[in-house]
Amino acid sequence: MARCIFHIDLDAFFVSVEQALNPQLKGKPVIVGGDPERRGVVASASYEARPFGIHAGMPSSKARRLCPQAIFIRSHFSLYKDASAKFMEILGDFSPYIEPLGLDEAYLDVTGCEEPYGSPRQLALAIKERIHKELEITASVGIATCKVVAKIASDLCKPDGLLQIAPGEEQAFLNPLPIAKLPGVGKKTEQSLKETGVTTIGELASLPLGTIKRQFGATGAVIHSYARGVDAREVEAPSEAKSISQQLTFARDTLDRNFLEANLHNLCQEVCQELRSQNKRARCVAIRLRYADFKTITRQVILKEASDVTQVVFATAHQLLSKALAQQEKPVRLIGIRISSLVGEEKQLPMFHSGTEKPEHLDKAIDKIRSKYGSKAIKTGNGIFSESS
Repeated sequence: MARCIFHIDLDAFFVSVEQALNPQLKGKPVIVGGDPERRGVVASASYEARPFGIHAGMPSSKARRLCPQAIFIRSHFSLYKDASAKFMEILGDFSPYIEPLGLDEAYLDVTGCEEPYGSPRQLALAIKERIHKELEITASVGIATCKVVAKIASDLCKPDGLLQIAPGEEQAFLNPLPIAKLPGVGKKTEQSLKETGVTTIGELASLPLGTIKRQFGATGAVIHSYARGVDAREVEAPSEAKSISQQLTFARDTLDRNFLEANLHNLCQEVCQELRSQNKRARCVAIRLRYADFKTITRQVILKEASDVTQVVFATAHQLLSKALAQQEKPVRLIGIRISSLVGEEKQLPMFHSGTEKPEHLDKAIDKIRSKYGSKAIKTGNGIFSESS
């Protein structure tokens, strides 16, 4: 039996959630994201806004210039997470084999699950109907024998579409499509392929494997298989997070060291609180800085002992920040923190007093207060001066 893989993608997800809560927004150019008067970025745009050239990742100020009549809405991530959780619950009623891809899309292996519905198409229609009925959001579904073809199919039939590629028809479906439609082909790869005369997926598939491997290495072998509609990847549940990160873009570029340190401390508190909620500790601490000229650097260090203590993580991140600022004293646009190499909370007990017991107890007490009264209920000294005027 051939596999039957669905790729299900919620249409203009953030905007659709806002429109479901406020039906007056439907049919209008709506943009969810940051403040267009500052340094906001478009997170999601309605299909009415997209003909103006607006897309995710675009500066909100540019989006306003392109579409002055657009309605701008600040992001409400708690709402989107709730809608995403309900979306995944719906998918779980149709198949246990789910692989989420972010909040608004997922692969679903429905091999053998389609029989009660009569056909894969009828099963997909039932899923779309449930999503629309319970979330008031439309979804697009691609159906194929493998993940890569299902993904391309759902992209091509948006919004509110359904496209099924029959077994054996994968190559014919892919051949005329531009190479940019193939997952794994980024802008650099696309440009390199075009320089050799390859503009369609079919042309890529017709190249000898040796030729593509010499040019792109292991990645070349993967995209060559994808171009032929061959993808043996299973639909798998996501593994545990391997890192936790937070970052902040400032309203104005700054070289105020106290301001940078205070914001870094707040970010460290956030990632460490998440770390403790997962009963994990981190071995690696990294900071990220983006300067006014958009140059971005990352600096990291491995801890001698894995930790979930905010004071330990911040002290390490602070050292990295100080070294970075000493090397390049330029105004900073963005600051971020990432902790990785996560391990379980078990740790070797020290023979002597380590000095970390009090900070650990303090962290736990602060976590309890914030979980009950909100993240702004209590602030520590390092973070008091972090709010931008």
